[in-house]
Amino acid sequence: MASKRYNKVLKMDILHREDLKLGGFAGLKEHRLVMDDKVFKGRSNLGTWQGIGDFVYLADAQFNPLGDTTLHDHKEVDVISVMVDGRVSHEGSLKNGQSLQAGQVQVQRAGAEGFSHNEINPDTTKNRMIQLWVLPEKSGECADYKFYPLSENGLLRIYGGDAGQGDTFSSQTLIDVGYLKAGEQLKIEQNFIMYMIKGTAIASGQMIGDGDLLRGESVNIEVRADAMIIVITERSGT
Repeated sequence: MASKRYNKVLKMDILHREDLKLGGFAGLKEHRLVMDDKVFKGRSNLGTWQGIGDFVYLADAQFNPLGDTTLHDHKEVDVISVMVDGRVSHEGSLKNGQSLQAGQVQVQRAGAEGFSHNEINPDTTKNRMIQLWVLPEKSGECADYKFYPLSENGLLRIYGGDAGQGDTFSSQTLIDVGYLKAGEQLKIEQNFIMYMIKGTAIASGQMIGDGDLLRGESVNIEVRADAMIIVITERSGT
């Protein structure tokens, strides 16, 4: 069903961040774009999308200068933070004192024991961070942590894959993050959700830019201005 929030292009939908309500709490403002019923049933914001696989949440946040989230808890969820601009410092029970800078990603596994933390902007200017939540495939895991510096070009797998590898937390839900240069192309030939964080591109014939969330069965991306993106898919056969 079409609405003013969606532009149907072949087998692809687009959700524009600025069409959604700006919310927030404590020292930050954010647009929530994905609020899956697995976690938010009956309390999701109007216009937000369902995820795919075990991916259940995406928010695009800006912290106020010296703003923080205040101490809060997570349990049985994997919390992924993608730093876009500025810095965030963490205080709490998992990797206390860890600092995240632009171009870096952290994945915090709450597990059964959970963790408490406060996310803090240590600077006197606003920052920007994308946060995603993924439900672990097995409950009862121990709390854990992974850190990924992004390269200047290319996508990096930061979540999902076989249980036998240790580079990422294993999952059928796959998440890739990174930068693409103007002129580069990306082809996705399976069910996907993609978030355009920076830059502009042509997606299967339609212009997209900062704050556009895409979903569909396939897409061809032609980057027009240097871009930063997140791509969520599922392993083949799931």
